[in-house]
Amino acid sequence: MDRVRAGFIPLTDAAILIAAHEKGFAEEAGITLELAREISWANIRDRMAVGHFEIAHMLAPMPVAAAIGLSPVPVEILAPMALGLGGNAVTASTKLYELLCENGYDDSLNPETAGKALAVLIEKRRARNLPDLVFGVVHPYSSHNYDLRYWLAACGIDPEKDLQIVVLPPSFMSDALVQGNIDGYCVGEPWNTASVAAGTGVILTTKSRLWQSSPEKVLGVSKRFAITNPELLDRIICSLVSAAIWCADPENHAELASILAGPQYLDQPVEVILPALSGNIAVTNRQLIKDPDFFTTFARAANFPWRSHALWYYSQMVRWGQASFSKENVGRAAASFAPDIFRRAAARMEIPVPAANSKVEGALTIASAVGAGKNTLYLGPDGFFDGALFDPDKVEDYIRSQSGIE
Repeated sequence: MDRVRAGFIPLTDAAILIAAHEKGFAEEAGITLELAREISWANIRDRMAVGHFEIAHMLAPMPVAAAIGLSPVPVEILAPMALGLGGNAVTASTKLYELLCENGYDDSLNPETAGKALAVLIEKRRARNLPDLVFGVVHPYSSHNYDLRYWLAACGIDPEKDLQIVVLPPSFMSDALVQGNIDGYCVGEPWNTASVAAGTGVILTTKSRLWQSSPEKVLGVSKRFAITNPELLDRIICSLVSAAIWCADPENHAELASILAGPQYLDQPVEVILPALSGNIAVTNRQLIKDPDFFTTFARAANFPWRSHALWYYSQMVRWGQASFSKENVGRAAASFAPDIFRRAAARMEIPVPAANSKVEGALTIASAVGAGKNTLYLGPDGFFDGALFDPDKVEDYIRSQSGIE
């Protein structure tokens, strides 16, 4: 048996890693998978950099950030697999929610409606010289940060000037909301549902509404590990894909929620974890919605590391002043996602895999059949809520077209 150490954060989207261990998929692949729970994404990054972890549950933009030199500890990280699509939401304090309702929000979870109400409220607060609203995200190089900023900017709110964005570990968000340290946050489950269940927060919108079929977490591995252990990495990926298929089966959701609820994992009640798995999301303590696309572990190539996803994150790093634009950085960012490794591993399994490495993000308005070798694979819909398109072959043009760039 090969020993593999994996770091994870207590989030529902760590489900594939946890299921691979708990349901024996890793063991069947000849792997002793040792899981280590961490409190923050900085810890995950740093422990991988110093060799404490071979693999990790990782924010999708982190390999991109490392590739273009934004990590404080130099390390080359590859993402040879995605760990699902979606899974995040934007939650507001009950106080902020009530104010938004007074300014046009209608409980629809529509990003545009929620954003416009927030824009009106911000203008009114500015006229009264009230303090800026404060929103939390989990890391500077996180989809949460970029999703939140994209939403705000598309609704006419400047994330740099009209409010404050602060960084907190995911599990701290609910408490920070209660204490009044933040007014809202963008985070993964179960930390949105936890605030709703406690009566202290309300879900305003979801990642699946901001950008359908959008990336969230990836399997992070050091480039050195990937090069020196290709056969082992293939077995790791296959075991995780098997776990993803198991997690996707609705008949397994109750058992999966029970596993994730354990004190060594999420340490939260089953009823707080289950909504993200089932898609039955409580957005307030009196309103339930059905969102089957909230968190996807396998369908629609949910495990495929699209290079267009990596490049979209790079575009946002440039947009918000974290990185400079260069053709060299475009190449480095794209190469941080490794679809070739995923295809190599998937060849051991009878699953459809996209033939392309990238796609135009936002182009699929309905589920569409695409080429996947001898198989048929359905992708999408994958639209941004504002109808924009991202062509990975035109990154510089896309950056220039976005608001917030001088």
